[in-house]
Amino acid sequence: MFTGIVEELGEIVAIEHLGDASRFQVRGPVVTEGAKHGDSIAVNGVCLTVVDIIEDAEGTRFSADVMAETLNRSSLGALDIGSRANLERPMALGGRLGGHIVQGHVDGTGAILDRKLSEHWEIVKISLPAELSRYVVEKGSITVDGISLTVVDAGPDYFTVSLIPTTLALTTLGVKQAGDPVNLEVDVLAKYVERLLGRDNGTQDKEATS
Repeated sequence: MFTGIVEELGEIVAIEHLGDASRFQVRGPVVTEGAKHGDSIAVNGVCLTVVDIIEDAEGTRFSADVMAETLNRSSLGALDIGSRANLERPMALGGRLGGHIVQGHVDGTGAILDRKLSEHWEIVKISLPAELSRYVVEKGSITVDGISLTVVDAGPDYFTVSLIPTTLALTTLGVKQAGDPVNLEVDVLAKYVERLLGRDNGTQDKEATS
């Protein structure tokens, strides 16, 4: 489990295309400290499994295999060598939940629609797939490229977030522009509530007509 608090802005240093998968090498000296084969690291909100830890004169990096399904359903397929990426290790047992519960399982992708500068923050408008809109509410939580954010305004096909200078300086949202894709993960608690109410499988409708 992750919390959506980005630990490090890493860099994609190599991509090996393997047909139905790709192997990424990501530089990140903070998140690789103490990491080993089989550990998890979130890359732009996508939970990946560490294959190798590589150390050289330019620093420490890790490699991870990304399946075609993940490349197609997330924005990782749009990354190239030199792209920056938000990195986070899983929360340690007993650690502080600084953001909200984040699984590292991307629900869909959106795109930056607009950015509006203010004196001390920036409002960013992001497109929202129609099938995810029911999970996004004003003042609720959402994960954008692995960053735990609070929704300012929720529309039928978009939402807005307010970014403080720290978020702008230390994450990919500080440099992304209109049209750039982002990974979205909605609050898993909303999906559990929907399931328990029976709305996901039609149970509620059946009970109402029985």
